[in-house]
Amino acid sequence: VQLQASGGGLVQPGGSLRLSCAASGFSLDSYVIGWFRQAPGKKRGGLSCISSSDGSTAYADSVKGRFTISRDGAKNTVYLQMNSLKPEDSAVYYCAAVVGRCYSGSYYYSTRTYDYWGQGTRVTVSS
Repeated sequence: VQLQASGGGLVQPGGSLRLSCAASGFSLDSYVIGWFRQAPGKKRGGLSCISSSDGSTAYADSVKGRFTISRDGAKNTVYLQMNSLKPEDSAVYYCAAVVGRCYSGSYYYSTRTYDYWGQGTRVTVSS
């Protein structure tokens, strides 16, 4: 069971990036995929989640309206489209998986909820 996060890089404020979380060794069906980020000196915090089964999604207030989570079942991949990026979005971004159904609330924004983690991809927003 592996999750591979990719797509990070350097982008200017106001720019966009799309992160990918590819699963291998298991099907994402029945799983919730969550995206998290961790900036230097800060705790890892939840941003968004999606249910692979029915596409239900949830977003933290900090990214609502700017970030969009989506899935491609055929590719066994979940994406995080990030628009209107700000310097404070700079962090290492992680994806994680757990069996369940995504809904709004603190449960799926907690690192303790998830069983599997990707290795992280770094996003730097700077001019």
